[in-house]
Amino acid sequence: MQAKKISEVIDLAIQREEEAITFYSEMNNKAHDPGIKGTIEWIAAEEKKHKAFLIGYREGRQGPATLNMRATVDYKIAENLEEPSLETVTGGAEIFLLASHRELRSYRFYTELARLHPPGDLQTTLLKMANEELAHKEKMEYLYSNTAFPQTAGG
Repeated sequence: MQAKKISEVIDLAIQREEEAITFYSEMNNKAHDPGIKGTIEWIAAEEKKHKAFLIGYREGRQGPATLNMRATVDYKIAENLEEPSLETVTGGAEIFLLASHRELRSYRFYTELARLHPPGDLQTTLLKMANEELAHKEKMEYLYSNTAFPQTAGG
């Protein structure tokens, strides 16, 4: 029974990663700037790596040690700005803000899922996945702030 529960959790996480890949593919269609398109392709590739990791984990080929925890900065931009809709996004700043919200939801998903499980490999894996998503949020918020508020020649 426990193995089935773990498998179901991992299947749900894989589904979430598939949804993220689709989301970023749709977002890439909205972007016109080559630099922004490249960034979206990068984050979509990160989500594909997550999916591959989760499949390997489910199949017993990888454990939580495969993922590293890294220090992140949480700018809290997504928490304080309204999320634009994919249908109305027109520019880079909006794209990065929308992505920030997406990554925040993914972070919360993995964190809440980890809280439902006792300490062990599954909880560790879920917390490390949450950290991965928080690192993505950090990058998207950084890009948002630099796109929405570019440095000027006057400082």
